[in-house]
Amino acid sequence: MIGSPAPDFTVTDSDRTVSLHTFRGRPVVLNFWTSWCPPCVEEMPYLVQLQKQMGSRITVLAVSWDESEDQYRKFLRDYNVDLITVRDPKKMTWDLYGCTAQPETYIIDASGTLRRKFIGPVVWNSPEIIDYLNKL
Repeated sequence: MIGSPAPDFTVTDSDRTVSLHTFRGRPVVLNFWTSWCPPCVEEMPYLVQLQKQMGSRITVLAVSWDESEDQYRKFLRDYNVDLITVRDPKKMTWDLYGCTAQPETYIIDASGTLRRKFIGPVVWNSPEIIDYLNKL
């Protein structure tokens, strides 16, 4: 899967419709998470910081497969999640990417190619990650 085109998808929840292909032209950090996953809770502030630090040079897209819309919304409020999120309770995207754990994150380059996969929480604003993303 790494080195191949990232599987495209479109997810619609009660707030928005998100299609992966609309972010082509800049790197995407595609994160799969749920509100009830302790490592996801640990990681989310780093994703928010990454988006703020990198600005328009990247897109952080966080796809939740929470079944409860109320829990999902509460999490976004409680943790001040200020990035593009969408809820996919049917796990269509999770299955499309063959996810096996959470959080699970994929780095997609500007041309839409999968470059890296991370399983588990990551400190996304670390110098190594910032350097890697700046080189994409």
